[in-house]
Amino acid sequence: MPFGLLDRWLSPAPDWNRVNWIAETDFAHRGLHGIGVPENSRAAFERAREQGYGIELDVQRSSDGHCVVFHDDTLDRLAEPGALSGPVNRLTSAQLAQVRLLGSAGSGETIPTLRQVLAQIAGKVPVLIEVKSRDDNHVAGRCLAVRRVLEGYTGAHAVMSFDPRVARWFSRHSPHTVRGLIVSEGERRALPGRIGRRLALWHAKPDFLAYDINDLPSRFAAAQRARGLPLATWTVRSAEQAERAARFADADIFEIEPGAGPRA
Repeated sequence: MPFGLLDRWLSPAPDWNRVNWIAETDFAHRGLHGIGVPENSRAAFERAREQGYGIELDVQRSSDGHCVVFHDDTLDRLAEPGALSGPVNRLTSAQLAQVRLLGSAGSGETIPTLRQVLAQIAGKVPVLIEVKSRDDNHVAGRCLAVRRVLEGYTGAHAVMSFDPRVARWFSRHSPHTVRGLIVSEGERRALPGRIGRRLALWHAKPDFLAYDINDLPSRFAAAQRARGLPLATWTVRSAEQAERAARFADADIFEIEPGAGPRA
């Protein structure tokens, strides 16, 4: 059976009316951050919201089961010197709320919870929530923590992850939530890599893909887009990448300063 038929059978395309907002939006990667405005900070999200961009953000789970908006597994790269250090999942949400983000330029930005950020965005712009995952068996706990926060949130939103188990969990336990699979081909372009991407797709059953800009154009990405999965691409950082994204994707997840793009 050709791959295209297997794709349609094992990972059906979504109802376009449910996911078309992804194709109509460009998203600020970890908020509209820059000098004095740290990534994944409330200030970065406010800048994006004010300028009408969608927001992409990252979610970790604290030791007491809350969703906090932070990219790395540990605090070491992004926390101010003298703050707490070590793995995020070993600290409570209250402890993490006291950690000042590096590069706040005196504004005192700290690690917010997902609930706080969604209350701040208040449905004004769409949100892509990347659920960070590790090679362990705690995916369900992370997904459940995210779903609890999303209950009652009416703004346009989606969850996504490199880990196909995340999208699979939401397809089973929260089917109304739009879910995406993040893909980076990297050096895995030979047959084993192509098979691995298909297996991930069939397991995840995503509503959309978020694809590495460095891998576009991609036959795999183009095939999924052609059959009705919106294709976002990350991380767009230059005019050349924005031009490529305009040709081969539906939406940019970008880190270009306001006024410079991302898409003409």
